[in-house]
Amino acid sequence: MRTGSTGSQSGRTSADQRARAARILQEVTSPGTLGSPHPALLPGIGVEQTHLSFRIDRVVFAVAAAVVLAVIAWGLLLPAGLAEFAGAAFELVTVDFGWFFGVLTVVVLVFMMWLGFGRHRAVRLGQDDEEPEFSTISWVTMLFSAGIGIGLLFYGPLEPMSFFLDPPPAFTGTEPGSGQAMHVALAQTVFHWGPVAWAFYALVGGAVAYAAYRKGRRPLMSALLEPVFGERSHGILGKVVDVFAIVVTLFGTAVSLGIGALQIGRGVEIVGGVGRLGNAVLVGIIAVLAVAFILSAVSGLKRGIRALSNINMALAGLLGLFILVVGPTVLLLNLVPGVLMTFVAELPVMMGQSAATSPDAQEFMSAWSTYYWAWWVSWTPFVGMFIAKISRGRTLREFVTAVIVVPSAVCLVWFTVVGGTAMWLEQTRSAMSASESGEDMLFALLRELPFGAVTSVLAIVSIVIFFVTSADSASIVMASLSEQGNPTPRRWTTVVWGSALAAVAAVLLVGGGEVALSGLQSLMMVSALPFAVVLIFVMAAWAKDLARDPLTLRRRYAREALDQGVRAGIEEHGDDFVIGVVATAPDEGAGSWLDTEDPALSDWYRPDEGDAEPPPDPSTPPSAPAPRE
Repeated sequence: MRTGSTGSQSGRTSADQRARAARILQEVTSPGTLGSPHPALLPGIGVEQTHLSFRIDRVVFAVAAAVVLAVIAWGLLLPAGLAEFAGAAFELVTVDFGWFFGVLTVVVLVFMMWLGFGRHRAVRLGQDDEEPEFSTISWVTMLFSAGIGIGLLFYGPLEPMSFFLDPPPAFTGTEPGSGQAMHVALAQTVFHWGPVAWAFYALVGGAVAYAAYRKGRRPLMSALLEPVFGERSHGILGKVVDVFAIVVTLFGTAVSLGIGALQIGRGVEIVGGVGRLGNAVLVGIIAVLAVAFILSAVSGLKRGIRALSNINMALAGLLGLFILVVGPTVLLLNLVPGVLMTFVAELPVMMGQSAATSPDAQEFMSAWSTYYWAWWVSWTPFVGMFIAKISRGRTLREFVTAVIVVPSAVCLVWFTVVGGTAMWLEQTRSAMSASESGEDMLFALLRELPFGAVTSVLAIVSIVIFFVTSADSASIVMASLSEQGNPTPRRWTTVVWGSALAAVAAVLLVGGGEVALSGLQSLMMVSALPFAVVLIFVMAAWAKDLARDPLTLRRRYAREALDQGVRAGIEEHGDDFVIGVVATAPDEGAGSWLDTEDPALSDWYRPDEGDAEPPPDPSTPPSAPAPRE
């Protein structure tokens, strides 16, 4: 009997303990427990839970459309004048502002490393208990397909080969065509395509996801500046920023599509054994692909982009694995760690190259590094907003690791395998440098390996899919920007911007082929310059937001409370004490440093009454959880 009584008493005690634990848990997690939302207890809020509505911003849409139409008309009516303007603007950006892009790349990379692995690393891009929507594999594959897929195939053999035959000015002592030149060429390529590029994407993607899914703001570039500019970010200043975001997205993506169209056309010529394709065929290629990516865009994110992304990353992965197996496998496997060590060792040299004043260094920066930095900046609104859509629910540590570290590692392996094979072929057969153009380089490499005809067809298919996924992502983002950040923009706006994107690429390419592509690249750099300034304010605004994040506040509460509790315990009880929670006089407790009445700490938490659950009544204790079976 005594044993049964003891067991019954133990069960009641256990239930009481669970009830008390549940009550404490509610007290520290429910915003309504203290009568009004406490800034350190707010769980975050998604934009869809707010009272915001999404309408077409007629000013942003009209101004951005007018700019795009003006460029198209200029290219059709006065192509020489457009080329002259683009050339002068290119020189201005690269010569007078090349240093600015160089400094910005370093600042952005350091800032994102601080966010991902510093004191804010546990902050979630969403509500406190929100789970990621996509699996990690699908997440990473979508990052690549929307990011730099076409560039990987185009520049994979081309850029390492260029530096192999003509080492960058920072490595003037390296003999062209040597083994050391191979390491230097790949390290310089990874410098352009690795952590620096992905840090730009992570900056905007993370800032948009944080603002939209944790602070309930519109997923707009202008909304990111609210912590710095306040209400002015919703006025003329904000509209200017959003217009620039649309324009820079369109030109940046058009460069990629132009490269893809030229390479697809050249691949058809080589594989089909036909002569040079005329402008009509080039326009036809762009038109067919435009229909494909617009249909993909209006089909929805999950059904369109995710399916194509998974298929294409598998296809590109198989192509890279094939090159690794049938190419110089042992050399490539040895190159991967060697290139990584060279990259780490020479990183300060490559970063400092932008500050060199010699003519050779300036010419190199204009042709390569500064061009890349501007290109990445121009892609940040489009890739960043797309990354934000698929990264909801991730912590900053997960986000930075996946968006910067993992893709950079994949880029290292890809360029080492494809570029290393191209340089090996150049050393052993002198085949690659005889390519007529950059578009020929990939197909020349595949032609030197077994089953060249088959792999060339697969490469064309992969480029086509990258073309489609990049363009449909950009179309959705531009439509969203013109609809006040609408996560699911109207189909007709998506079609309008997708058509405009295809029209810009087609008009300029048909007008001058590769020469016109250079002009398009120059226009991209011009539009990227003002947006690079916007990125500085984005970093300042995001840092300010994170300093007031509920998780940041709770952690400081914890440090202050533990410090005070431990000191008081030792002073009063020596070694024999435990930490408890008791009330203190005002301005003496763990939160005496925080002004909880500051509206900046809680005004952002505005759930729509129709969607939000009412806070529990503090006077009513929660029911005890049922005992475990």
